[in-house]
Amino acid sequence: MTVEPYRNTSEACSLVDLHIRHRYLPAMYGVISVVGFMGNLMAIVVYAVKLRPWQSGSVIMVNLATADLLYALSLPFLVYFYITGDWTLGEFTCRFTRFCFHFNLYGSVLFLACIAAFRYAAVAHPLRAARVRRRRRGVWACLAVWAVSLAEITPMLSVITTRREGNRTLCLDFASNEPEQVWWYGWLLTALGFLLPLGVVCWCYLRIGATLGHSLSARQPSRVRAHRLTVVVLVVFVGCFLPYHVLRALRVASLRGNTMSCGLKRTINTAYMLSRPLAGLNAFFNMPLYTLAGDKFQQAFSSLVWQKRSISRRTDVVPAICSLPKTR
Repeated sequence: MTVEPYRNTSEACSLVDLHIRHRYLPAMYGVISVVGFMGNLMAIVVYAVKLRPWQSGSVIMVNLATADLLYALSLPFLVYFYITGDWTLGEFTCRFTRFCFHFNLYGSVLFLACIAAFRYAAVAHPLRAARVRRRRRGVWACLAVWAVSLAEITPMLSVITTRREGNRTLCLDFASNEPEQVWWYGWLLTALGFLLPLGVVCWCYLRIGATLGHSLSARQPSRVRAHRLTVVVLVVFVGCFLPYHVLRALRVASLRGNTMSCGLKRTINTAYMLSRPLAGLNAFFNMPLYTLAGDKFQQAFSSLVWQKRSISRRTDVVPAICSLPKTR
C-alpha cells in the first residue's frame, strides 16, 4: 500500500538538490557496495581458509564481516533507485531493502561493542583470558547480537512505505516516513542501538587504556595494536554513526511541526542526506580491525595471496613446457 505525499509546507521545504539525490548518493553507495563486498568477502575467506581453529575474537570478526557484506549487497537496489528516481521493484522489496540496510548497520554497531567487551575482559582480567577466548563464548555473543538486531529493526517493516509522486514511485528512507510513527521509534532505536553500545565501547576502552597505562609492557607491539584498535573503533562510532543519528533526529523533528523556517528545514534535510552514506563508511573502517585484532590476519592474507600467485604461475609454466619442441 502506498501513501500519498504529505501536503504540507514541511514536505515542500524538505526538497534537496537533485545533484545530491541523483549523483552523490548513488556514487557513494556504489563505491561502498563494491569495496565493502570485495573487502569483507576476502576477510571471510581468509578467516575460513587460513585462520582456523577460531577463537571467540575470530568468530566475532567473521560475523562483523558478514554483517558488512550483507549491508553491501543491499546497496545496489538503492543505487538503481537514486539514479532513476523511480522505485519499480514493489513495496515489499522497498521495505526489505531498507530493513537490510538498518539491520546490518545496527548489527555492525553491536559487533563493535562485543569486540570492545571481549578485549576488555582479556586485557583487564588476564587470568580469565583463556576462558574469554573460547570459541563458544564468541558464538553465543554473536547469536545474541543477531537476535537483538532483529528485535530492534523488525518494527521498521511496518513503518517503511512507498509514495507516489506524479508518475513516479519513491522508496522512502526511514526518517522520511510518517513523522509521528517514526519519532518515538527513532529515539528508541538511537538509545538502544547506538548510545548504549557507544557507552559500552567508551567504558571498555577507557578501562583498557588505564590497564595498559599501568602495564610494564605498554610499549610492546600488542599494546600499540590495542591502542590503534581503540582509535579505529572510536572513529567509526564518532565519524560514521554519530552524525547520522543526530541529523536523522533533526530531520524527523523538522517534519513534525511548522516552527522551523523553510530554509532551516532544507539545510537539515540536505545535511541528513549527506550523512547517510557516512554511516555506511563503517564497512571501510571496519576492515583495518581485521589486521589489528591479533589473529595474524595480515600474515594470513599475504600467505593466501602468494599461494594464489604461485598456483597461477604453475598453471602458466605447464602449458609452456608442453609447447616446447621435442628434440630427437
